[in-house]
This record gives sequence, structure tokens and C-alpha cells, in this order.
Amino acid sequence: MPTLYLMRHAKSDWHSTSQTDFDRPLNNRGSEDAVRMGHWLATQSLKPQVLLVASPAQRARQTVLAVAEILDIHEDEIAFKQELYLASQPTLVNILRAVTDSTESVLLIAHNPGLDELVKWLDSESPPLSESGKLMTTAAVARFKLPDSWAKLNPGEAKLQQLQRPREL
Repeated sequence: MPTLYLMRHAKSDWHSTSQTDFDRPLNNRGSEDAVRMGHWLATQSLKPQVLLVASPAQRARQTVLAVAEILDIHEDEIAFKQELYLASQPTLVNILRAVTDSTESVLLIAHNPGLDELVKWLDSESPPLSESGKLMTTAAVARFKLPDSWAKLNPGEAKLQQLQRPREL
């Protein structure tokens, strides 16, 4: 059974007015949370066989690079996909359906609202919300067990195993 990890990029810097949304970097808390969640992912036995797929936006790039360093994954092993930047749930599903069935696990790092929509689409159960009523907070990781095939991914057929938020560690 394949395992899917969905991660929202860590907290970005909204105070930098000279940069476009795409170029916004992580703020200090975001950098710390990316490292914290990287260490948590390391405890989940994410390595050795994993495909990292990420949005190329600066905040997602910084998040995935922090996580990859902790997991001992080299940058050239990360697939940065332009279509992940602010991707909708259908786009995210299409990217996951293209994963080969020999791939045991995927860590996909992207943005909201697409990730929230995907989490709800994958599992027929209502996912737990944070104390503030949010689902995929910044740097949150959702871990799913999927049915047999990435290509046959359908709504409500995955099982949310865990939803970890950095503030809950």
C-alpha cells in the first residue's frame, strides 16, 4: 500500500512588499517549523524510497530543501513542478495519478486551498481541524495510506493515518 505525505509550505514572510507572491521567502518561524517537521518526518520512516514533489515557489522550495536535508535527500532528487504553484485539488490528483506504482511513498509540498481540498477529497471521514479551525496549517503534514495504485486514486478511498501540525509537536 502506497503512502502519501502532503505538506503545506511553512510560514512565509508577508512583510516583504518588494517581492511577488511566488518569490515570498519563509519567515523565522517558517524556517524553524520546516526543520521541526523534517525531523518529525524522519521519525516516520519516510526514507529510503520516497519521491519528493514540490511547488517551485520560494516558500515551498525552502520548505522542501529543509526537509530533504534532514532526510538526506539531495536537491536533484526533488521534482519541482510549476503546476503545483497554487494548484487546485484536481491538478494535485492528476499529479499523484501520474506516480508509478513502484513508488512506495510520495511527499508532496504545495499550497492551500488546494491541499485542504485534497485532504477532504482523499478520505471520506472528516479530518481533524486545528484549535483555530484550520485544516492544513503552515508546515502541517497529512499522512495517508492509499489503495493499491496511484493511477486509480479516487475520492474517499484513502485513509488519513495522521495529521501533524508543528504547533502540536
